[in-house]
Amino acid sequence: MKLTRQNYQSKWRIRPDGFDKVTGSLKYLTDYSFPNMLFGKVLRSSFQHAKIRSIDTEDAEQLDGVVAVITYKDVPGLNRFGLIFPDQPVLCEDIVRYVGDAVAAVAAKSEEIAEKALSLIKVEYVPLEVMDSPEKALSNSSIPLHPEGNVLHRASYKSSEQVLIELDNCPYVVEDTYETPRQMHAYMETEGGVVVPEEEGKITVYAATQHGFKDRMQLARILAIPESDIRVISSPIGGSFGGKDELNIQPYAALLALKTNQPVKLHNKRTESVRAGIKRHPMKIEMKTGANEDGKLVGHYVRIIADTGAYATLGPAVLDFAVEHATGPYIIPHVDVEGVSVFTNNGVAGEYRGFGGNQVTFALETQIERLADLMKIDSIQFREMNIRNPDDTGPLGQRIVKNNGAKSVLNMIKSSAVLLDTPKKNPFSVTGKGVALTMHGGGLGYGRPDPSGARLSLNKDGQIEIAFGFEEFGQGLIASIEIMMTEALNCSKEDVKIVIGDTDLVPTSGSSTASRSTNMIWNGIQKLKGPFMNKVLDLVADFTNTTRELLYVGENGIWRKGKRNQFVLSYRELANYVDLSQLTFQTQFHFPTTPDPVIGGHYLYSFAAVAAEVEIDLITGRVKVTKMDHAVAAGPVVNPLGYLGQIEGGAVMGLGFTLYEDSVMENARYQTENFDSYLIPTIKDIPKETNVYVDESLMEGDVFGPRGVGEIGTVAIAPAITAAIYQACGIWVKKLPVSSEEILDALAIHSFAKKLTGGV
Repeated sequence: MKLTRQNYQSKWRIRPDGFDKVTGSLKYLTDYSFPNMLFGKVLRSSFQHAKIRSIDTEDAEQLDGVVAVITYKDVPGLNRFGLIFPDQPVLCEDIVRYVGDAVAAVAAKSEEIAEKALSLIKVEYVPLEVMDSPEKALSNSSIPLHPEGNVLHRASYKSSEQVLIELDNCPYVVEDTYETPRQMHAYMETEGGVVVPEEEGKITVYAATQHGFKDRMQLARILAIPESDIRVISSPIGGSFGGKDELNIQPYAALLALKTNQPVKLHNKRTESVRAGIKRHPMKIEMKTGANEDGKLVGHYVRIIADTGAYATLGPAVLDFAVEHATGPYIIPHVDVEGVSVFTNNGVAGEYRGFGGNQVTFALETQIERLADLMKIDSIQFREMNIRNPDDTGPLGQRIVKNNGAKSVLNMIKSSAVLLDTPKKNPFSVTGKGVALTMHGGGLGYGRPDPSGARLSLNKDGQIEIAFGFEEFGQGLIASIEIMMTEALNCSKEDVKIVIGDTDLVPTSGSSTASRSTNMIWNGIQKLKGPFMNKVLDLVADFTNTTRELLYVGENGIWRKGKRNQFVLSYRELANYVDLSQLTFQTQFHFPTTPDPVIGGHYLYSFAAVAAEVEIDLITGRVKVTKMDHAVAAGPVVNPLGYLGQIEGGAVMGLGFTLYEDSVMENARYQTENFDSYLIPTIKDIPKETNVYVDESLMEGDVFGPRGVGEIGTVAIAPAITAAIYQACGIWVKKLPVSSEEILDALAIHSFAKKLTGGV
């Protein structure tokens, strides 16, 4: 079904936070101010790799208006942070490994004074050799950046020992190397927040994060105080896309607040956000893929090198995900995939929307297109011949939930007008069309803690309160919760109070990441609604002396069934009459995982296909995407407007990844430190025509509800666009973002070849 307001009228809801965001009246956490508040700044390394000989803060400390200066000596607990491996210094002691490393921090009465204080801190460095590429970091002559060396993680999957032999016997083989860029999250609100000291050494942290409880755990280790002494308020957030999943300003603001006993605000400027913030992993992917005479895929040999930068963050999980998705939604009997994530002195790479899937899908889907071209068959037909069936195991050989999504989205996309319509001719441009297919695992995967929780209660104000430990960072989470609650409890939105993003007020629900939030919220509500409504009806039946079977929960309160339904009791009245502890229900559960012990292997997958039309300017080589259609199979649509926003918004991010964006580094220094030199798609760069088609069906036995779509809308964009570029000008793009110079060269060769062949 096409995702439109007309087709989803009953669920098409205005976002509860929409008006405040559009008008600018909403306060983000970086907008907060408190009495006696100080301003924090962090001194970051001026070297990519160096030993620290000395740090002199005396002049900074004596500057009028400076209240505190801290170095590693002021960290009372663990001077390290990191979601999985705490390997990144809060404040460096003896060595810096990239230009974003923090060396000292100050708190002052104004930002200007704090900036001045940074300039007065004297750090004596001894430069070390710079490992500015994974290849250099892996060489025999490399300098180890960490005690264990320069390899963060290795991952692999092999279904056969005969892969290269089988490939040698294939009549159709495509072998090449693909490269993807270091992409910036480019959120509107850069990293920032305020830490407020409370009584008895406690603190409240107002700072953007995707996992408040994980922040609390890390801060407790750093500050050497109990987790219960730390409150993290983490919503609303002005964008994240994975970039605020890791700690950023929180340790520095917290250390300064505790030292000064005053609130401290720390808000990165864009340049500092670029230097210190995490990025999408640049990857170099070698692929050799073969098919037989019957058009069946036979072998797939893959080698992945990921530049993880100076520290780990979620680099291992990103590589695992890339390895898992290297075969996509295809059945290939002989597979050999290996990947390595390498430490360098480049900027830190970590979690980013798509989580390694975008990079490997660009390479895989280009291979599929090239094989179809080599065999001179339609690429959609080629996919149909090799696509997975509902009963097939997952890409790592693990059992997964039965799903026909891959075939469904392919069937939907091949009927797209983008592929079927004849493009208009223009003497100054050439047009091409392309298609791509993908699958995407939800949740963190087997062997990784992925718990969730929810609390449903009637509060003292007579509202049905639902609480989750998730965050709203622009994805429309609040609207989705509101819709699920009103549907599940047959109540009105006015009856509901949503509590999220505050560790003192919510149960632990895991991270707002990995396309898991919608599914976990749906499951939490499903588990709690029955006990809650049953108890409400029991209490009202006793209180009003009414037969329980005649009562039901509805808008504004409890109703009695009859020819004309009769209102019995409001929720507010009920709250006044009963012990509210009787109407508080909690649940804890885990994201569904495969029963097979495959580390990182997923159980729930969503599927998507993309059709794109491009127009290439014959004079400049500029590529413009003029049309784009999407087909998505991710279970029931909870929030149609939010769903549409995620797919369309994700597509724009994927378009940037393909055509414009690259956080270029030379000698391990960023060459693009602001948006004046980092190109992001604007409203003029995105397709004027786009449609989203959805398959909401789940197969028999699939009781797991809706899947999240926060990531899948980005994943297949790049190969669909590059396939369209090939149709337009005959060049297979192997390196992103697309180079206009390469396009112009290809156009010249294409034109010359046409002349030689008489226009054929």
